[in-house]
Amino acid sequence: ALNRMNAAKGAACGLLTEAYQSRDQISLIPFQGNYAEVLLPPTRSISMAKNRLDTMPCGGGSPLAHALSQSVRTAINAMSSGDVGKAIIVLISDGRANVPLAISTGEEPEPEPGADKPKLTDAEKKEKREALKDEVLSLARQIGEIPNINLLVIDTENKFVSTGMAKEIANAAGGKYHFIPKASADAMKQVTSEAVSSLKAQSKKR
Repeated sequence: ALNRMNAAKGAACGLLTEAYQSRDQISLIPFQGNYAEVLLPPTRSISMAKNRLDTMPCGGGSPLAHALSQSVRTAINAMSSGDVGKAIIVLISDGRANVPLAISTGEEPEPEPGADKPKLTDAEKKEKREALKDEVLSLARQIGEIPNINLLVIDTENKFVSTGMAKEIANAAGGKYHFIPKASADAMKQVTSEAVSSLKAQSKKR
């Protein structure tokens, strides 16, 4: 996870430089524990973004649904301000979620620290996984329906063959997908940069 986070930071630094040159804005939304946090609102400031990158947390749960929700809200707010015309959400993840949106938003209580977790049957575990998957895919489909927002998924699952969840997210949103299981910062930076440029070119043709 730490290697993937460092690679993600490298990709973000690459996007920062390009964003500055093309007058784009960039936002950072790490998701770990039970929440996704807008660590950096949309900005053109490279120094501010790099400082925030250095403090980006790593580890814990994977509140992927909340991350998608926060990214959409951030994009819509930026576009409604008139400063941003289009937005590209770059999701760097293995696509696995283990925190439901209701817990992230406070609609359901968080488990008490140190409390014994209820033992679930295999059927209950499967049902829980399917519910989390359906929630994430539902949000991805909503992203695909929003004008001027595109989704790029960088699949970092550390396996020779991905389980396919990240690709399903990209497909549900009608977005782009790339699989980089052993991602170095340079590899992720190159793929992310090329994919973002491709999405920009597509948007200009429309």
